[in-house]
Amino acid sequence: MKIIETIADELGFARTISRLAHEILERNKTLENVVLIGIRTRGEYIARRLAAYLEEVEDVTVPLGVLDVTMYRDDVRGHLKQPLPHTTEISFDIDGKTVILVDDVLYTGRTARAALDALADLGRPACVQLAILVDRGHRQLPIRADFTGKSVTTLEHEEICVLVKEIDERDAILLVETPDHQQPGKD
Repeated sequence: MKIIETIADELGFARTISRLAHEILERNKTLENVVLIGIRTRGEYIARRLAAYLEEVEDVTVPLGVLDVTMYRDDVRGHLKQPLPHTTEISFDIDGKTVILVDDVLYTGRTARAALDALADLGRPACVQLAILVDRGHRQLPIRADFTGKSVTTLEHEEICVLVKEIDERDAILLVETPDHQQPGKD
């Protein structure tokens, strides 16, 4: 993995979380009926940080859950013989709530679509909003984020790599170059 650019270091990462939290507050006016659900894996940690920030600023605890969308992914089912699902951890009712789905990167839209399908199996929210740390474009589905921390234009052979302290021992958003597996003569 070759790093092309550091989009955000630790301070920039924290500022991006802060900006997302303030956008959520501005749009929703009150957090009374709002719940946060992080899409496993890195979306979970971003959602936890948003919840902590919102609690600090508004002195309100926002219910927080974690959603695993592995079994809802149409592009994963075909590649894995036996997909390895993780655990969805939502200990509250989502019926009638404003659900804010949180993820690290919005790319094709397939993860967000899978999350919507998974939510439909859990209940009927009044509203679903999507909060994304980084939107890198190249959508394959008509999905857009309601809250975007950063928008980064990428080429097809580039990726956004989000690092979180809880897993990666540091916070950062990196633009990286990936090997092109489609070059002639390469399998």
